[in-house]
Amino acid sequence: MQKWEYATVPLLVHATKQILDNWGDDGWELVGVVPGPNTEQLVAYMKRAKG
Repeated sequence: MQKWEYATVPLLVHATKQILDNWGDDGWELVGVVPGPNTEQLVAYMKRAKG
């Protein structure tokens, strides 16, 4: 059975692509994005396979 690990990542609106590209290079897949604590920030939920 596949096992996953998860992370929540703060995203700054002006650097979203760069932040997601960096996490993607480390094997993380974007699962969802929700509003952050203010209008300049979002929160990304990421996952990647364990092992």
